[in-house]
Amino acid sequence: MKYGLELANAGACGDARTLAGLAALAEEAGWDGIFLEDYIVHWSGHDARTYDPWVALTAMALSTARIRLGTTVTPLARRRPWKLARETVTLDHLSNGRMILGVGLGNGNDLDFAQLGEETEDRRRAKMLDEAIDVLIGLWSGEPFSYHGEHYHVRDVTLLPRPVQIPRIPIWVGGGWPRKGPLRRAARCDGAIFFKVPEHGNWTDMTPTDIHALKAFVEEQRSVPLSFEIAIGGRERREDWEEERVFIRSLADAGATWWMEGLPPAELNVIRTWIQRGPLRVD
Repeated sequence: MKYGLELANAGACGDARTLAGLAALAEEAGWDGIFLEDYIVHWSGHDARTYDPWVALTAMALSTARIRLGTTVTPLARRRPWKLARETVTLDHLSNGRMILGVGLGNGNDLDFAQLGEETEDRRRAKMLDEAIDVLIGLWSGEPFSYHGEHYHVRDVTLLPRPVQIPRIPIWVGGGWPRKGPLRRAARCDGAIFFKVPEHGNWTDMTPTDIHALKAFVEEQRSVPLSFEIAIGGRERREDWEEERVFIRSLADAGATWWMEGLPPAELNVIRTWIQRGPLRVD
């Protein structure tokens, strides 16, 4: 089991200099990865101080040497996939192969979509997401690439250099368990970073039974057995740390490979304290 932190690209700790310092602190405290949300205007409100996650990840890469870096998640429907391909390869080289790209549908009701003229219809965004993944993978190949989809068209383009990571930068697909669209999408990528669809509006953790079912679905869909990451969590730590460790261990035994702690926007001293306590390792 590896252990990651999910931080907002907003609030008192969202600027690039501060996040670079927090990434260095997380590496020192023994975390395995640090991941940023990717919003133009943060979900916490119109007046939220929101910063670009890609500029912040650049600063974070330069301030660290070991910890994995990425997004959870980037809504591909509001990105040009060729621009994102260039950005992610640049970050992969800058970090010596530590980049992970989390992708997802995004929420059509968010300010990022609804009030900026982006596509808000779920089915169209899902199609754009699937096509954008194809384009990213093709452009990362370093070979001449063409693509003709409903939303994206590429004609005989070669992007160099290739990523440091072979065969490609890992793509983790975010989505709600047990929805079939994100499941099928994740099965053709490198990992899943799922949350359980809330029941009656209440947060519910994925269970070991859910993890077994997720693994079985992915194995059934993939003709060639490849490594596949299952990242679970995405919330604040429970007050009872031993109870949390027991739960994390049950997920690891079921096949989960990352436990993610999600830290909401907060004052810098609070975030630093959360990071310095280190992960709740169970191995």
